[in-house]
Amino acid sequence: MKAKQHILIVEDDSVTRELLRAYFEKEGYTVSEAENGQGMWDRLVERSTDLVLLDINLPGEDGFSLTRTLRARSDIGIILVTARKEEVDRIVGLELGADDYVVKPFNERELLIRVKNLLHRTRQLRQSEQGGERFAFHGWVLDPDRRRLTDPHGQMVHLTNGEFLLLMVLARRPGRVFTREQLLEAVSSRDWLPNDRTIDVMVNRLRRKLGDVNTPRILMTVHGVGYQLVEET
Repeated sequence: MKAKQHILIVEDDSVTRELLRAYFEKEGYTVSEAENGQGMWDRLVERSTDLVLLDINLPGEDGFSLTRTLRARSDIGIILVTARKEEVDRIVGLELGADDYVVKPFNERELLIRVKNLLHRTRQLRQSEQGGERFAFHGWVLDPDRRRLTDPHGQMVHLTNGEFLLLMVLARRPGRVFTREQLLEAVSSRDWLPNDRTIDVMVNRLRRKLGDVNTPRILMTVHGVGYQLVEET
């Protein structure tokens, strides 16, 4: 239930922190706060957390570094909150494993929708893990029950939530071409824009993990349309 879902707000501005806390508590969520990275780790140890709203511009260790470390340790939902409007900063956040981002000043209702959508996708992910499906392609095996991707040698490869959902969509329908808009709808709460590079960034991350970079043969680009997972011949 929503009331049991726990959101951790990591923000050094006390006014913003309190406003967000009051807003999400009013919506029925359990909320904790931290003003820096050390506080974030302390709160995460204290209780199970479903999603972290993480400001990039923090004193000490910044949000990018914290995202990298957190993603290496956990599959928790991460939404970066930033005052930076440069596209490169957003792409860096996605590269490091964030699931989504919002730019200050943000609309509280929009942020709530993104939080709800990410938590919903997390629930769907857990439900899919109970379905008993396994997807094999080019020697790789994607096992939703264990949320595990193994390479042709049986070694496990870590995936972020977004990478896992994206690969699940493609692996369920090998050979089908998905548009960027369709893929973004499956992994993110943002509307697709013609210059949105979210899916391209995630596909590039997956290609690196699949060893499919120089001459892709697994995740193929269909120019002018989107991407497909190529069926084995």
